[in-house]
Amino acid sequence: MHAGSVTGSAHPQPFRATARVLALALGLMALGDWAGPARAAILWRDPGPRLAHNTGQGSDILHGAVRRDDSASDTLYFKFHVDPLSDVSDEEYYAGFQLFETNAYRLAIGNAPDAWAYSAFYTSETGPSNKVAGDYDLYSSRPELSGPDSFRPYELPRRGNGRTIVFRVQYIPGGDDRVTVWLSPNLGLGATPENQPESLTTTFKANASFDQIRLRHVGGGGGWVFSDMAIATSFHDFIQPRLWQRWWFVVGALVILLGAVGASVRFVERRKFKLQLARAEQERALARERARIAQDLHDELGASLTRISLLSDLARADKHDPTLVETHVEKISQSAAESIRALEEIVWAVRPGADTLQSLVDYIAHVANEMFIGGQTRCRLDLPHDLPARPLPPEMRHNLFLVVKEALTNALKHAGASEVHVQVKTDPRTLEITVRDNGRGFDSAAANPHRNGLENMRRRAESLRARLTVQSAPGRGTTVRLAVDFPEQASTR
Repeated sequence: MHAGSVTGSAHPQPFRATARVLALALGLMALGDWAGPARAAILWRDPGPRLAHNTGQGSDILHGAVRRDDSASDTLYFKFHVDPLSDVSDEEYYAGFQLFETNAYRLAIGNAPDAWAYSAFYTSETGPSNKVAGDYDLYSSRPELSGPDSFRPYELPRRGNGRTIVFRVQYIPGGDDRVTVWLSPNLGLGATPENQPESLTTTFKANASFDQIRLRHVGGGGGWVFSDMAIATSFHDFIQPRLWQRWWFVVGALVILLGAVGASVRFVERRKFKLQLARAEQERALARERARIAQDLHDELGASLTRISLLSDLARADKHDPTLVETHVEKISQSAAESIRALEEIVWAVRPGADTLQSLVDYIAHVANEMFIGGQTRCRLDLPHDLPARPLPPEMRHNLFLVVKEALTNALKHAGASEVHVQVKTDPRTLEITVRDNGRGFDSAAANPHRNGLENMRRRAESLRARLTVQSAPGRGTTVRLAVDFPEQASTR
């Protein structure tokens, strides 16, 4: 029966080390440490499977591919795998992989007619525990250890327990040949005939001349299935290294390791580069913030203090005129108050703890209340109770505040409004601030862009990449709406 890399790295040392490991492994393979000794030759192979069941003498499967007679003096290695469909514990039979010379019985390896264990038959010697001449039980690393008929160093063929058998024939011209059988030998990388355990090694003499191979089964049970049959001139031809022992697996693993090292180095370098970029950006942002603070100090405080100095000189010059002195002092007081507010804004803008959306909204509410308290214009605040915990860079926070402040100042000083409405709305990605008044309004189509600070508001909105809209009409008030996307939050990973 026939069944069916990375280039340009600043730190190439890991690549060099891994490349040396790869070169060393390839060198070892080339020298044979991995690949093993040079293969001789597979003289014949039949992968099978083939079922032997009630075959009698059987039929030849070799078809003249290999032969040896009594004049041979070389060494051959035979291999086959068996899957017993019969169980000798309750079914009487014998089976074997048998050499024939023409029609003469020669050495057979399998289960001898009266041996019960895995055994050889038609041998020139008889095993120490065998009762029939020419039978020789095979040692096994899985011996039978129980039962009244225990073959202690031997193993019974059991249904469903497949076994691989390798045997060597050292041909002796004109005499009995020397046979060594290994039952379920180690065929992994580095295995040799010399390092096989004694517990599975059996040696004896037999006539192993052949020109045929027959698979035989006689008696009860379902027979034996033979597969993976071969004849070779070297034990190493039967070596079956584990997946991780094959040279291509080792090379592949080293290539993967090399790739992993390269990817790791690239990841580290990219991360380092990103950190350097972030650090440089922080330094640039700090430099811009310092320049802005210096400009604000110059523009706001410098102008106010200069005005206070001039008014003080005027008050001193007009000290004999109480009316003028009072006027000058009142203006000095106003300038001082403006200076205090400007200084407060600068301090708020640079205070690290204020770099949040909540701080911005709270400060807008504070300034709006101070601007409209005690005046004719009522300021109504519509602010959300639960603001998202969003950080805002100082420059962004300051420019947002100045746009809103400009809109509030216009509504207070120029609109003649009785009511101003400040509204803040957020969604996961956007902040929107609206300042609406019911004042006299203006023709936005014909308005001078430099009028009422509109140009300043647009310039600051552009620096934030924000959307600024100003809607107004005579007698219908003015609405200033500013919408800006939140900056992307840094990953916590």
